[in-house]
Amino acid sequence: MYFVLINSCTQKMNRTDRLSAILIQLQSKRIVRAQEIADRFEISIRTVYRDIRALEEAGVPIGAEAGIGYFLEESYHLPPVMFSSEEASALLFGEKLIEKMSDEKIKKDFCSALYKIKAVLKPDEKDHLEKLQEKVAVYNMNSLGDSYQQLRLNDIQQALVKKQVLRIRYESRYAEEALCREVEPIGLCNYSSRWHLFAWCKMRNDYRDFRLDRILELETTKDNFKGKKHLSIDEYMQATSPFTNTANISILVPKQRKKYLDDTKYWYGFLSEEEQVDTIRMKFTNEELKGFAVWLLNTGCHAKVEEPAELQEIILGYVRDMVESYKDLL
Repeated sequence: MYFVLINSCTQKMNRTDRLSAILIQLQSKRIVRAQEIADRFEISIRTVYRDIRALEEAGVPIGAEAGIGYFLEESYHLPPVMFSSEEASALLFGEKLIEKMSDEKIKKDFCSALYKIKAVLKPDEKDHLEKLQEKVAVYNMNSLGDSYQQLRLNDIQQALVKKQVLRIRYESRYAEEALCREVEPIGLCNYSSRWHLFAWCKMRNDYRDFRLDRILELETTKDNFKGKKHLSIDEYMQATSPFTNTANISILVPKQRKKYLDDTKYWYGFLSEEEQVDTIRMKFTNEELKGFAVWLLNTGCHAKVEEPAELQEIILGYVRDMVESYKDLL
């Protein structure tokens, strides 16, 4: 469910290379905080101050806003950026991921930006990418459906920046029909290979997690919620996670079929397991019992639910419906 971001810039580099990299970082956004530079290069704040002073002494016009960060004067322009073969390869990986993990609009925009970047690459770097192009692939079965091609990522990004209210028609997993809602978006997140919108739902008067491929219609309204303090993505995940450290689900799984759960058990609140004679007792914490039941049946693990009784009834209901669908073949 969670992702680890790996920053190649954390590798140790000599000071000359670091000063050049800091200069490029300063050009990458309007204001850069000292702490951002320190975190990127794993150096102290005091070292950041010394590096900034060294750049200023070399004639780079760096401005500073007290308590906020550093910026380059608008009149200053860097020469064309050159890429290493490793950086060029990273661009290719980004292209492959965007192709399978976003919708048509984002793919088109990224492709356009990438052409501009490739245009400034040296000939040997272009050859490097050409040779690597067919040797790297990303597969995401979710992206094959039509709903995944229109995730409206661009509209949602604009609404996030401008704090605009969105009007959506949403088809939840268990509702019989799609409902119209007005939401205040707080963040986009990709987990379990799907994009999710975290937002304050006016209808529910609470925060909700909306899967983008289940949004049938989306409209950006003229209303905004500027000045309202919402949770950050990290705060939302901590505040609304259905997982706690107290188990409410216990199942018995045949030892030889436990492997069918291992790849996905942590997504469903796995806490612990205990070996029995012929089975493994596994404990979970998850309040979404219907979703847990569907997952359990789909795994083919042949698990027996010990508790809660409500989960037993949900699974029995699904099994009865399945038998009913096939009764004419029995």
